Amino acid sequence: MLTGIHVAFIGGDARQLEVIKRCIQLDASVTLVGFDNLESNFTGATKRPLTCDVLKDVDALILPIVGTDDQGFVESIFCSKQMQLLDQHVESLPKHCVVYTGMAKPYLKKLLASKQVPLVELLDRDDVAIYNSIPTVEGALMMAIQNTDITIHGSSSIVLGLGRTGLSMARALHALGARVRVGARRQEHLARIYEMGLTPFPISELKQQVTNADFIFNTIPQLLLTAEVIAQMPQSAFILDLASKPGGTDFRYAERRGIKALLAPGLPGIVAPKTAGQILAQTLSRLIAEQRKTRGESSS
Repeated sequence: MLTGIHVAFIGGDARQLEVIKRCIQLDASVTLVGFDNLESNFTGATKRPLTCDVLKDVDALILPIVGTDDQGFVESIFCSKQMQLLDQHVESLPKHCVVYTGMAKPYLKKLLASKQVPLVELLDRDDVAIYNSIPTVEGALMMAIQNTDITIHGSSSIVLGLGRTGLSMARALHALGARVRVGARRQEHLARIYEMGLTPFPISELKQQVTNADFIFNTIPQLLLTAEVIAQMPQSAFILDLASKPGGTDFRYAERRGIKALLAPGLPGIVAPKTAGQILAQTLSRLIAEQRKTRGESSS
């Protein structure tokens, strides 16, 4: 239970609604900032504007998955007004407050570090990232089907990266009957790809591997699908870049060649916001409870 804990939410999308529900269910005191246009009202939650006074007794501050932009603006689909997280807002937070977000840009990291406010980036956690790979893969398969005229079964599919999303992507494609090749750098990843019954190749050989690819799914946030690589692809190939912005694809050159290439970060919040929100809610409620326990032990 989160009885006696004050949780404040600043902005967000549909995923935040599941986290809000969970916090209220666990008896937390909940303040919503940037939810002015939210049609449904949460019993037990209070809507407030972004002021220093609102934040002065907050135990946990939850920001959207993308945190803030490079100027500190916080996005919210439930509010038409701009919200900017500034130095004075962070200054007003209690010393024990922890800020939670999905990923933090340099602005937010620097702002919090200057006031020694703890920051937790949820997408850096293995548990969240692995759970999130489920809706990511489902969304990727949906987009691949919608944007091509062939089946995944029997296709020549390439996955770049065997991280938490790449592993799930490769496994799903294999289960659907695709001929799957996976590009990786680390020797242990190449060994794991082989053990999975897939075809491994080092990233350095990417240019040679793409000549007959039907689908290419990139999960590595680095420019790998360069013009030189794309020049070797058949025009019918479909690229889906799942890496964080700006992705790892030369989209300008892909368009020039007539190859369909799409950047699709943040798929969980697009294709399955309820499930993605429940994943966040489960993790956040546990972390906030652990935060209170740690705080209690340190003060005793």
